[in-house]
Amino acid sequence: MTTTLSPAAPRLSTRADWLLPVTVAMGLAALPAMLGAYSSDFIVKVMVFSVFALSLELLVGTTGLVSLGHAAFFGIGAYVTVLASPQYAGAQLAMLAPAAMGVAALYALFVGALSLRTRGVYFIMVTLAFAQMAYFVFHDTKVGGGSDGIYLYVRPILGPADAPWLDLENKHQLYYLVLAALTFTYGLLAMIKRSRFGAALAGIRVNEQRMRAAGFATYGYKLAAFVIAGALAGLAGFLLAVKDGFVNPELLSWHESGAVLLMIIFGGLGHLRGAVLGAVMFLLLKELLSSHVLIGAVAEHWQLTLGLTIIAFVALMPQGLIGMTRRWRRR
Repeated sequence: MTTTLSPAAPRLSTRADWLLPVTVAMGLAALPAMLGAYSSDFIVKVMVFSVFALSLELLVGTTGLVSLGHAAFFGIGAYVTVLASPQYAGAQLAMLAPAAMGVAALYALFVGALSLRTRGVYFIMVTLAFAQMAYFVFHDTKVGGGSDGIYLYVRPILGPADAPWLDLENKHQLYYLVLAALTFTYGLLAMIKRSRFGAALAGIRVNEQRMRAAGFATYGYKLAAFVIAGALAGLAGFLLAVKDGFVNPELLSWHESGAVLLMIIFGGLGHLRGAVLGAVMFLLLKELLSSHVLIGAVAEHWQLTLGLTIIAFVALMPQGLIGMTRRWRRR
């Protein structure tokens, strides 16, 4: 059987399942007018990593496939964005975003076709090996500027070059693009989870042998989920490259894969809202614990304090932050 981290049992959908995400999306849409540049940039970063966390949630929380190489698709999407962009003119958004997602999906198809023939800890190690292979391609060659990375000099546009409908050099327009991508990703995965395909993935997570005995081609279902997750991670990589204007090989490292895995565990496996909540809390804790203004000299060792904080949270809340909110509701 495939190694799984135990997500919460599925439950019937209610109107409240849609009410909260829609309310949050509307609140985020109203925020830019009230935020400063720093706060707006931080929220954009949170939304980008929420897309990344949601992409891994499809694998781990829904299908039960624990991947330690998911950052490869994230980094590939970012590198394709920069490499496919002209140096002195903005590339067309309608071509650049699908290209980033498409190349990430193709690599996911290649990796998934081979790694899904293994199970358990072997699957984890094979995905890690493929991610490290991609990492060293960009780190040790001149394809993407080597270890120094490369810059995106001009951000993408949508429409005519002289009068674009959407110019991502404009921070407000970038904010709303990232919000639209997050809404799209959340809505797509919510529909997948409620579909026959999503029910099959949930069945594979619980008992793959029984699903095969029932006539389901589980390999094909898992490969499809792997490719979709890779494409969505590529979308997150595209958004991060456009936001920062710079990419480097660290985006493909195992540290990044471990961080996004921590996000979905932190939030609560098996829940889309948990993936978003985990990304928010992880990045917020990282920001707070590395702030010299708030915690003084301890900020020099923020990795240690962040690790201890997450261990404490996971020990006290085995079902993640989403489980804690449910306990509060029941009380």
